[in-house]
Amino acid sequence: MTSKAAIFALLTLWGVGTAVPCTAWADDNTASESQSETDDAAAEDDLTDRVWVKAGDEAALPGVIKIFLSDGTLVQDSCWETHRLSPWLMTSASSVSWNEDGIDMKADIVTLTANELVLSLKLKGGDVEERYAPATVPYVCPDMPKG
Repeated sequence: MTSKAAIFALLTLWGVGTAVPCTAWADDNTASESQSETDDAAAEDDLTDRVWVKAGDEAALPGVIKIFLSDGTLVQDSCWETHRLSPWLMTSASSVSWNEDGIDMKADIVTLTANELVLSLKLKGGDVEERYAPATVPYVCPDMPKG
């Protein structure tokens, strides 16, 4: 090792040249940016790693579920279709997007509480509101009538 490389390695280990205080980086963020990041994280925590079952429409087929995993995977399933795994992300504190068969799906989070998730899907034909509730455990799909 050359003497210059050795000196540089020692200075690096001792922290010489890295004395920029961390507060300088923290000051770069405004209060609104910090609050926005906090809101995004809180919304994602309430949304993720929970099984959400579609609620409300008694005429529709039962058992539609969405699971927004914290690793960025969206699991969608129902009692009558094959499950789907899609990448998803929070685009803001109140909106999400995911990809289905090459099409980006966007939705606003209208309501997100411990007992309810309401999504407003942004579709070409207009907005469609979907309501979800946390799944009860155990849950089994009901028998489907055979045609």
